Amino acid sequence: MRDSLIQAYLPLVIWVGLGAGLGRFLPAALPRLVGRGLYWVGIPLEIFALARQTHFAEDTGLAPLYTVVSLGLGLGLGLAGLAVVRSLTAPISVEAAATDVGVALGPELLSPQAVDLSLWPDTGTMTWADKPRQGSFVLAAMLGNTGFVGLAIVPTLVSGPYLGWAVFYSVTQNVVGTFGLGVFIASWFGRGAHAQSRWQQLRDMVTVPSLWAFGLGSVSQVWAWPPLIDDALHQSVWLVIPVALVLMGLRLSQLQGWSSLQPALVPAILKVLVLPAIVGAVTLGAGLPRDAVLVLVLMSGMPSAFAGLILAEEYDLDRELAAASIALSTGGLLLTVPLWLLVFG
Repeated sequence: MRDSLIQAYLPLVIWVGLGAGLGRFLPAALPRLVGRGLYWVGIPLEIFALARQTHFAEDTGLAPLYTVVSLGLGLGLGLAGLAVVRSLTAPISVEAAATDVGVALGPELLSPQAVDLSLWPDTGTMTWADKPRQGSFVLAAMLGNTGFVGLAIVPTLVSGPYLGWAVFYSVTQNVVGTFGLGVFIASWFGRGAHAQSRWQQLRDMVTVPSLWAFGLGSVSQVWAWPPLIDDALHQSVWLVIPVALVLMGLRLSQLQGWSSLQPALVPAILKVLVLPAIVGAVTLGAGLPRDAVLVLVLMSGMPSAFAGLILAEEYDLDRELAAASIALSTGGLLLTVPLWLLVFG
């Protein structure tokens, strides 16, 4: 297991560290350009290559079903966690506080004005009463980075026919999660002027490039291509992965210390620890093979997705919380992957 973890973590540490170091010197617009290039070209190319070269297990078609289950669990955990955090951050009036502790204050000290006696004070430019912050919280707890990080790590830890489950998981989350449920949540909580109609959302879903790349890659398995082309496709995966990890480092370099990270603590824990633990229990109870369970646990426990930051930009959500969730959950991933390999491997 140690060798597998080193093989999985070394690129993550090196390339993310490089991006974080370069982030202060490169143009501010570069991360967005790199992200769009990966969305339209890099990740579809990676998925095409994996879909073409992966021999799928007979029950691989169950992967989309469990991906949807995982998304539903993530949404439920996000809403429940948000309710808990909001209850801990609700201001308490002086009068209520005096009543609770049995202290008789003079009339001149009693005021209906609320003071911040909460257990989790607000930080940053938004408060927990703001819907944009709530939307970023839910998205961070629900959507995982299955494309940039998941498909970079899982193939080094899982081999054989169940690697196809990871590809199915990533594609399904893009279609159902990011461009389906994710867009709906961002529109619901957002305060921007980009609310989309159902037809526009449907158009976004059917034009996801990763979806078409997966279909074409699967169909192309019956075509005999020259070995040179197949080798080039295989090598392209190992070009896309470093670029994606450098992009993560560029985004993380934009954070501003602990004050930016504190609000993201709960969604990060929900994403990389609580959600995969529940997914593992559900899939084991359903009797899935251990390799399939491990893939689903790993993919569901990937750090918060870049898509949450993209949706935050588009729908005017809390960008700082979205970026901080990516940072904390990525750090947490280094601790949780050995745990999942030990428990489910």
